[in-house]
Amino acid sequence: MVNLLLKKMEQTREMMIRSGVENGLQNAKTIQLSRRLDQLMNTYYRQTAFEEKEDHDDLFQYSE
Repeated sequence: MVNLLLKKMEQTREMMIRSGVENGLQNAKTIQLSRRLDQLMNTYYRQTAFEEKEDHDDLFQYSE
């Protein structure tokens, strides 16, 4: 799941940059891609933070 998110983030970032260069930073398509990238990044952050918490909890579970 995380690898798929990273791939989608990179693709969206490239499309956003291309749109910004071709259409301008205030263009609706560029802004839409920027928002999509923000959503993907937030999802990635939540996913990795959750996985890190699980790993952290597992360490303490075995030490008790």
